[in-house]
Amino acid sequence: MEKIPLTRNGQTALNDELKRLKSKDRPEIIQAISEAREHGDLSENAEYHSAKEKQSFIEGRIKEIEGILSRADVIDVSKLSGPIKFGATVKVVDEDTDEEKTYQIVGEPEANLENGKLNMKSPLARALIGKEEGDSVEVRTPGGEKSYEILSVDYI
Repeated sequence: MEKIPLTRNGQTALNDELKRLKSKDRPEIIQAISEAREHGDLSENAEYHSAKEKQSFIEGRIKEIEGILSRADVIDVSKLSGPIKFGATVKVVDEDTDEEKTYQIVGEPEANLENGKLNMKSPLARALIGKEEGDSVEVRTPGGEKSYEILSVDYI
């Protein structure tokens, strides 16, 4: 089975989510299903069907997280250095708009662009990997070609 790279923070976040799903969300949905059953005819009971759907989502997410954690290759980013690689926090400037952005290159389970977590398989991350501070990169995005200059590389 293929290992899944995770940062320590990513592993912690997944463990926290798993704990919440098992200890809080799962018991709450079981209670909601029980209450909906008490309302009688299940075939036309929207509360029951909604609760069952949510239960299915929760159980699926629990299995997904357990699978990720069982194949996790947890990498201590603070021990890394050198050119950009997994775990690097990279500050870049868009050469067209002068807009600065900071991203950490992470594995797919951790990726969240709104929080600056860039999937290592994304076009920008692939362009950045192997580069160093001061380098410029060209990236083909769905919105067209973009040019970025690397301002800093940190392993925090």
